[in-house]
Amino acid sequence: MASKAHIRIRRTPPADLGPMLAAARERTGHTQRRVSIAAGLGRSYVCLIEGGHRTPSRAAAERLADVLQLTSEERTQLYAAAVTDAGYSHPARQAA
Repeated sequence: MASKAHIRIRRTPPADLGPMLAAARERTGHTQRRVSIAAGLGRSYVCLIEGGHRTPSRAAAERLADVLQLTSEERTQLYAAAVTDAGYSHPARQAA
């Protein structure tokens, strides 16, 4: 019996998301490396999110929000862009 292939659609983050995260990182005095370690994420992943090339998963967004000490408005913006079916939030990861 053949299984259904899951087709992932690459999502483009809002243009202002990356710059907002970079500004928050600079405001807290962190480097991308320091943020990635504190959030338990890869540095390249953090770099891609800040550069507007990746949309964070909801789980990654929550980790970033905490590490970067985002304001409620910034958290709302980040969570609105986050995806719930990919990356750290993929249902297969949560079952493991």
